[in-house]
Amino acid sequence: MKSNFLRLLTLPVLLLPLTHAQQGTSKGEWRYYGGDAGSTKYSPLDQINASNVKQLEIVWRWKSENFGPRPDYNWEVTPLMIGDVLYITAGSRRDVVALDGTTGETLWMYRLDEGERGDRAVRTQNRGLAYWSDGKGDNRILLISPGFQLVALNAKTGIPVSNFGKSGLVELTEGLDRDVVKPGQIGSSSPAIVIRDVIVVGAALTAGSAPASKTNVPGYIRGYDVRTGKRIWTFRTIPQAGEFGNETWEKDSWKYTGNTGAWAPLSADEELGYVYIPVEQPTHDYYGASRLGDNLFADSLVCLDARTGKRIWHFQTVHHDLWDWDLSAAPILADITVDGKKIKAVAQVTKQAFTFVFDRVTGKPVWPIEERPVPQSTVPGERTSLTQPFPTKPLPFDRQGTSLDVLIDFTPELKAEAIKIASNYQLGPLYLPPIVRDTEGKIGALILPHHTGGANWPGGALDPETGMLYVSSVTNPDPLTLIVADPKRSDMGYVATMTGAGTQTIRGGQPVFSGEGRGRPNIGPQGLPLVKPPWGRITAINLNSGDHVWMIANGDAPDSVKNHPAMKGIDLKNTGKPERAPLMVTKTLLFSADGSGLYNAGPGAGGKIFRAIDKKTGAIIHEMALPASTTGIPMTYKIGERQYIVVATGARGTPAELIALAIP
Repeated sequence: MKSNFLRLLTLPVLLLPLTHAQQGTSKGEWRYYGGDAGSTKYSPLDQINASNVKQLEIVWRWKSENFGPRPDYNWEVTPLMIGDVLYITAGSRRDVVALDGTTGETLWMYRLDEGERGDRAVRTQNRGLAYWSDGKGDNRILLISPGFQLVALNAKTGIPVSNFGKSGLVELTEGLDRDVVKPGQIGSSSPAIVIRDVIVVGAALTAGSAPASKTNVPGYIRGYDVRTGKRIWTFRTIPQAGEFGNETWEKDSWKYTGNTGAWAPLSADEELGYVYIPVEQPTHDYYGASRLGDNLFADSLVCLDARTGKRIWHFQTVHHDLWDWDLSAAPILADITVDGKKIKAVAQVTKQAFTFVFDRVTGKPVWPIEERPVPQSTVPGERTSLTQPFPTKPLPFDRQGTSLDVLIDFTPELKAEAIKIASNYQLGPLYLPPIVRDTEGKIGALILPHHTGGANWPGGALDPETGMLYVSSVTNPDPLTLIVADPKRSDMGYVATMTGAGTQTIRGGQPVFSGEGRGRPNIGPQGLPLVKPPWGRITAINLNSGDHVWMIANGDAPDSVKNHPAMKGIDLKNTGKPERAPLMVTKTLLFSADGSGLYNAGPGAGGKIFRAIDKKTGAIIHEMALPASTTGIPMTYKIGERQYIVVATGARGTPAELIALAIP
């Protein structure tokens, strides 16, 4: 089933008059993970501006080190701010903490000890909380625990709401069409979202490069009553028998396949009553012979009625995903004007560096999306989709596909070495599928963008006053290979590894290769990146026209590149760090940071620099060093007459902290 407009319109919808509902935060607060329900990450505050931003200083610091063990570089939290109080999660148990927004003083904390189910949590990443108020004094903070329970707390005291679920807790492992859901199978890494008194909950599952089984728990989307905790509806991201899309799961693969959750943040339109779900891919990220077909609603942007859970429209951005190019960022709601027509839009940025833009009421693409032929798999048992969707506008915001032309070329010697390394891999355009190791003498397929993007969970930020979308991304290839699975350890035919050109070793009974996984060293010449810079970038896209306005590198080159002997005398300006920049927009400035260095370049690749950028030109107005790398999305708020910017920081060996900035 291919995603075209005729198949998008599944339920009748009303064409409502356009109102500018997506204006970012209000009243100086930050009530949602993404600032507002539309995930714009925009605030109209303007006390901090181009004329005084150079005066920014640290006004308070809050350390998380006493709130349980966790990787300090992986604290991806963005605080909420309501009524002068910040709300965050901290530590491996996701303790909920309330802080004074002026001083950083801890006001209260809530700790849930889940025992084994918490210790075996499927995801340690933890991005924050959700908030709800009835406007009459009932104010609640909503937590999804590591062990996958929904918790409602009194926002003033941190005490569980007694009439919500069972003593404040709702069990989220029930109702997933599997007989038994064991600890460590399903959880969440992003907060829920509340719309029209319904809590919408996504799910995150185990990473899938080498799954032990083709069977797993499905990551269904559920809606719960915010007052009682009662489950109202379930949207099955893997359609069951008789449901729309079930035929896209061949040979009854819908009965056992799992994953297909929504681990990224969700977005919503309060006026329409719609929630927008970025759905991930099914079990096994790189081998799909056990789930042939297009696999709806995997890799789809799905619009649901928040009251009923009924599907309004959907669009599948990748058919039968074999690249781990799931939807990893929150959809961004924007009110735009295209060719004189006002459109209530939603923009979805992707790992493969596309920006899909739709009318968020009807699902109709704002600009044509074409189904184009793509390379086909040679892996036994696999069957690639013949085509994939390509937006005609906006253009990709990062490099796509591999060839000799994209290899590093600072010197003739480095280019020659890069060509020699690349000759070990199969090269090709976007959607080049994985290959079995040693196919035609190749180690694997060299795929660009990387399976972490392109764009990832930081996504983009929108200026609703101009319609300008700012997206951060990384240019880094994925050296991917499939190897025969050990039948004693997996019922999958093949498992995947990210390969270097190094020596094969054995780990856990499965072959792996040097340079495997996140944080691996560069596979390029002499340990340098294999492809040309910029390795990290920020792109400004005008959603009213679909045109790129500017692109800048995300900071300087990593120290490992700047200090490399082969780089002596080489101009490394505008090369950027191979790490995505978390972004936040205000009425006056775009704020960004180097990023943590976790995902693509290994320990120490991130930087400590926090930046203020001219929104119109991309010019850097101010840079300042923070105590460590930025690990979460910045946010801003105002208390009294003072505007604050708060950002989570951390690095390997450096305690995770919240850093609050303000003008003296």
